[in-house]
Amino acid sequence: MKIRYENGKLIVPDDVDIPYIEGDGIGKDIFRASIPVWDEAIKKAYGGKRKVNWIETYAGEKAYQKFKEYLPKETLETLKEHIVSIKGPLTTPVGTGIRSLNVTIRQELDLFAIVRPIKYFKGIQTPVKYPEKVNMVIFREATEDLYTGIEWKHDSEEARKVREFLKKEFGIEIKDNTGIGIKPISEFGSKRIMRAAIEYAIKTGIDTITIMHKGNIMKYTEGAFREWCYEVAIKEYREKVVTEEEIKNGTPRENKILINDVIADNMFQQVLTKPENYKIIVTTNVNGDYISDAIAAQVGGLGMAPGGNIGIPYAVFEATHGSAPKYAGQDKVNPSSLILSGCLMFEYIGWKEVSEIIQKSIEKVIQNKTVTYDLAREIENSKEVKCSEFAELIVKNFS
Repeated sequence: MKIRYENGKLIVPDDVDIPYIEGDGIGKDIFRASIPVWDEAIKKAYGGKRKVNWIETYAGEKAYQKFKEYLPKETLETLKEHIVSIKGPLTTPVGTGIRSLNVTIRQELDLFAIVRPIKYFKGIQTPVKYPEKVNMVIFREATEDLYTGIEWKHDSEEARKVREFLKKEFGIEIKDNTGIGIKPISEFGSKRIMRAAIEYAIKTGIDTITIMHKGNIMKYTEGAFREWCYEVAIKEYREKVVTEEEIKNGTPRENKILINDVIADNMFQQVLTKPENYKIIVTTNVNGDYISDAIAAQVGGLGMAPGGNIGIPYAVFEATHGSAPKYAGQDKVNPSSLILSGCLMFEYIGWKEVSEIIQKSIEKVIQNKTVTYDLAREIENSKEVKCSEFAELIVKNFS
């Protein structure tokens, strides 16, 4: 049975159909490892009363081999029809006119929020002293900013016309043979990502939201993003939030969600030196891309970082790393990013018990030092295991 979306809520049957896109490169390896983990955790959590019917749909190289299209319309319709889905990494095809399959899926389904929870699992050795202090959720706006792909090559007719227009209409001189890109940031896009972050904070009990921006330089894009985020917080959630400025002026916090902001370059320092102060980071598309990868590096890399692309009503969860074609078919890579993205998906549909079982077991397996090659390189006296073996160990350690 299919998930439905009614009156602003997901209706999830106990016997539910969920589409998946295997993806390119290592996608086949990590899905082969992940699906049994999810299925066994569902059995463990609900004693056979709930189950997922996994429906494969196609994008990327596998889609091209079958349908001569990298992203068939039928795939997009399947994702819409079933509301919630999960995907592996997709390689952007060269010379096809498609900038990014991932970006295209986000835009076609209006998946405006890229949500990436990043936390430390005990046993992983990392480049920082206190990785256990990292427990953050990134809310990255996904439909605007430089990722819209509005740009022109330096020697194109379009770039020449834009340069001439800017000179004629605004007196702005730009050197010849300059490539030009446009960075759109809208009130609509900014406000809805902030709403999503606040609603998540209310739902989960998280008490701090930080707006990350470069508004000191880009005043009418990044700066406007900052102002619109504050406006949503103060006008729409007044009884639930308090700003850092208000606290400085004597307003008591009273168990409210603290809203503050940090300039982007300083944010990279803050998450290294004071990670415990940051819980939810809400930011623009490019900033979100940078900061989510940087924070993931503090807890073991992208192999341990789940992700979800969430809109209204659709959601597509995904492994956050690339397709790593040189490792394809070797049963070698760490499946944790995809497995944990499945955990995020189960939390999203209300099956949080599944997520809890899996995450506890992953931590046990890591502490036992039986890990895939990426973690084995960092953990002393560890035993390297295959992708499939790591997944089997997760199931064996369910409790």
